[in-house]
Amino acid sequence: MSRRSTAEKETAKSDPIYRNRLVNMLVNRILRHGKKSLAYRILYRAMKNIQQKTEKNPLSVLRQAIRGVTPNVTVKARRVGGSTYQVPIEIRSTQGKALAIRWSLGASRKRPPGRNMAFKLSYELMDAARENGNAIRKKEEAHRMAEANRAFAHFR
Repeated sequence: MSRRSTAEKETAKSDPIYRNRLVNMLVNRILRHGKKSLAYRILYRAMKNIQQKTEKNPLSVLRQAIRGVTPNVTVKARRVGGSTYQVPIEIRSTQGKALAIRWSLGASRKRPPGRNMAFKLSYELMDAARENGNAIRKKEEAHRMAEANRAFAHFR
């Protein structure tokens, strides 16, 4: 254990248009090579696309999508006596939300090329809000792995 004091968690700032921390977290994960204005543009276009397609509040669709993708448990590799076990562990809400954002963006990046990132992201978020899509599949896979390795839970 470290003798130093633990770092305090910083609360994420909110974005300028929606005044929401979740939107800002998403922008920070979209960010590539320090181009934050481009990341904002991608997300706001995706939100606009969601608004047009679903005729609902895009912020509520985003919240519903992230809530649907957020996992409760995950597996972590633990080495015990020369062999490695996949040990299921429960995860905190902040870590779960970070995983959900990462999985959603990864799934939207893997969508077939030819469309821009805003279009791909909007469709991935709409799919996740409807409980299907690649990000939801990733969550279910993580839950299945945890369930399959439940016998190793005592190695925590």
